Amino acid sequence: MTTIYIDGKAFNVNPQHNLLQICLANGLDLPYFCWHPALGSVGSCRQCAIKQYANPDDKTGRLVMACMTPVTDGTRISLADPEAKSFRASVIEWMMTNHPHDCPVCEEGGECHLQDMTVPTGHTYRRYRFTKRTHKNQHLGPFIKHEMNRCIACYRCVRFYSDYAGGTDLDVHGAHNNIYFGRDTDGTLLNEFSGNLVEVCPTGVFTDKTLSSAYNRKWDMRSLPSVCVHCGAGCNIFVSEHGGQVRRILNRFNGQVNGFFLCDRGRFGYGFTNTHNHLLTPAIHEAGNSSQADILETIAKQLSGSNHIIGIGSPRASLEANFALRSLVGEKFFYPGNSQQDANCLMAILDILTSTSIKTATTHDIETADAVLILGEDITNTAPRSALAIRQTLHTHKSSFATQFKILPWQNGAIQSVANDVNVPFFIAFPTTTHLDDIATELYHAAPDNIARLSAAICHQLAGNHPKPETLADDAQAISIKIATALRTAKRPLIVSGCQLGNVSILHAAAALAQALNQDGCAPTLLLTVPECNSLGLALMQPGSIQDAFNATSPTSASTLIILENDLYRRAPRPTVNQFLQQFTTIITLDHTSTNTTAKSGITLPCANFAECEGTLVNNEGRAQRSFQSVIPNSPIQPSWLWLNKIAKALQHSTMEEWKSCDDVIRAITTTLPIFSAIGKAAPSGHFRIAGSRIRSEPHRFSGRTAVNANQTMHEPKAPSLAGSPFSSTMEGYYGQLPAPLIPFLWAPGWNSGQSLHKFQDESQNSIRGGDAGIRLLEPCARDAEKTFLPTMPPAFNRLPEKWFTIPRMHIFGSEELSAKSPPVAELCNAPYLSLNTEDAKTLNAQPGAIINVI
Repeated sequence: MTTIYIDGKAFNVNPQHNLLQICLANGLDLPYFCWHPALGSVGSCRQCAIKQYANPDDKTGRLVMACMTPVTDGTRISLADPEAKSFRASVIEWMMTNHPHDCPVCEEGGECHLQDMTVPTGHTYRRYRFTKRTHKNQHLGPFIKHEMNRCIACYRCVRFYSDYAGGTDLDVHGAHNNIYFGRDTDGTLLNEFSGNLVEVCPTGVFTDKTLSSAYNRKWDMRSLPSVCVHCGAGCNIFVSEHGGQVRRILNRFNGQVNGFFLCDRGRFGYGFTNTHNHLLTPAIHEAGNSSQADILETIAKQLSGSNHIIGIGSPRASLEANFALRSLVGEKFFYPGNSQQDANCLMAILDILTSTSIKTATTHDIETADAVLILGEDITNTAPRSALAIRQTLHTHKSSFATQFKILPWQNGAIQSVANDVNVPFFIAFPTTTHLDDIATELYHAAPDNIARLSAAICHQLAGNHPKPETLADDAQAISIKIATALRTAKRPLIVSGCQLGNVSILHAAAALAQALNQDGCAPTLLLTVPECNSLGLALMQPGSIQDAFNATSPTSASTLIILENDLYRRAPRPTVNQFLQQFTTIITLDHTSTNTTAKSGITLPCANFAECEGTLVNNEGRAQRSFQSVIPNSPIQPSWLWLNKIAKALQHSTMEEWKSCDDVIRAITTTLPIFSAIGKAAPSGHFRIAGSRIRSEPHRFSGRTAVNANQTMHEPKAPSLAGSPFSSTMEGYYGQLPAPLIPFLWAPGWNSGQSLHKFQDESQNSIRGGDAGIRLLEPCARDAEKTFLPTMPPAFNRLPEKWFTIPRMHIFGSEELSAKSPPVAELCNAPYLSLNTEDAKTLNAQPGAIINVI
């Protein structure tokens, strides 16, 4: 640590940080714009000016930019110096000369970083009286609204979009006072992380178009912490609600999972909660909508004569919901709702995670890797946030190279200049092109079995005792040597694979590679992606697949089927599912969204979606995380576990206790299933209070219940209740130093924007004070107790003229079930298509865009 003096007071600080980071970390409110903790410093806005003194006797000092000034022992600076304060005020005034005074109609108003920074500088009176510069705004697609006239030229947008996220269609145009940030022409932004511009931009240039479609203010929204449900990465989010609907999703910082950013599917995929597909009332197929009492009575009558009930769980439902169904039907008759292919891969992944000493990679581990190998996964489309982290390995590698020139990690411009040609060894083995090909060192396109054989060849190069493919194509042999050499010389290699191709051999090969590297003395990490938000949690609860249910049932074995939040037609061929469903006299579905399966059921119970209930999900690294209820439904929607508990009570199920809250279900899970014994530590219980108060879920400036509903009634309605929750449903309650899993929104005195995050951290880019949210259930085993994985050796792939070999091509928009039902996401979904290789296309005489009937 290094000692510096700020306005005469001594501080022990991190010498790797710049003076702006140090001031913010120590609670000092220094204005800034262009600096961002994930993007480093470029010094373009000049807003963080401070006075630096040469020694204790220096009374004059000189103005420096805090974000561009490194730390040395004994540094003396002043934030309160009159010249520095005057300079900062003048910078704001320059920026405001052309900025419109449209705060009352700007979606950023009330959480605008520019508004926040205007206050400490004292710039409240506008002297500029001339014509303001104006720009034409662009149509940027269904996600982002563009208002270029609000720009203050901080360059954050292009630094994130181009430098950080790898986008190529947004840039800076013009010069001096006519700088323009946008595309060459109007059109949808192509990068999968464009939505982060909404939070990166410190003003209202880029705003959330989905929020604008149902306009409301930040201070009129209830917000609670949650977990994204659109892939297996488990990104942390804030869900903001108004009028009984989800209005927007914001990033919730978790240094181990998603850091500062989200993908567009996670940010804008919430629209399925507000569409006509959202189930609102219980229904009996023959009778239509029914009351809760009537439908429970009907279920009790129909199920009273059943020998037993078959239950099918879901990888998109919470642990609590799946456990409730398992408890109702019994372990023997509960079947996880995964497809057979996914189940095989998930069992392989669990075997690897629980029986090797290799660490599962967090986002931070991914970003600091110095060599990367991806085997059989188009990760941008299956785990987008992890793909963004992989892009950062290049910057980390450049920063490491730049240290020999005494360039610090935050000096972004200097790093780009000195290390422009430095690349991280990065290899991708996948059948087709991927969205990370632009930064890959080398690509290997092959069938899944041939990728597994390539992996075996790499293992043999790393450890001679591993089996070697008898025959290997020359190109595969050459690239296997290159990859093995790069991995062997790395200190922190990363191996990535997953379930996309459904090939267990590739997963075993990935584990074998990591183990071989571990024996070489480096510190490898392993990232294995899973298909859905609770795929790993469901696999931990019980192995198996939907095929087990198909094989186990017959017309006389069971007459009742309960399907939990699962569209079976996504898991198996339609004829197979139809034949399976025909066996049952009673089919009950619990879901929040209408599907092909709910259309086949006799009884449909509307269950709560991720925003309408509390629940626990387990991500691909085995991290259990809790989401909380932000939306309070006006209809008879209930959590799935509560519906199932009421069914058990109606049936007088003697083995199930009566659960009143999510905490009751969690206690039952931890008692019954030892693997989940720690999930109670993922977040404090519903009884958590600070100074006897719940935590408020509405900001202190909430307009008031009367004003919000003034268009309906002038009477103040009774505040809704969040039963069994540590949160109040109003602006009344505690808001101060909070546990990380319970931070409902970001706000601090003087910091209304998301930049207030630094008030919740000891240092920028570090974990939230007290530790990030969630608890890992799976940790590497001891080195001497690990299982040895050997890469299997499938035969080389041969094309058969009478058969086609198909693989799925995943898309960030459209491949995931729930987000595809979100209207803005649906605009970007591809129509169903078949992509052929050149030889097959010639055989069929198929041209691009041709229609092919597949039988």
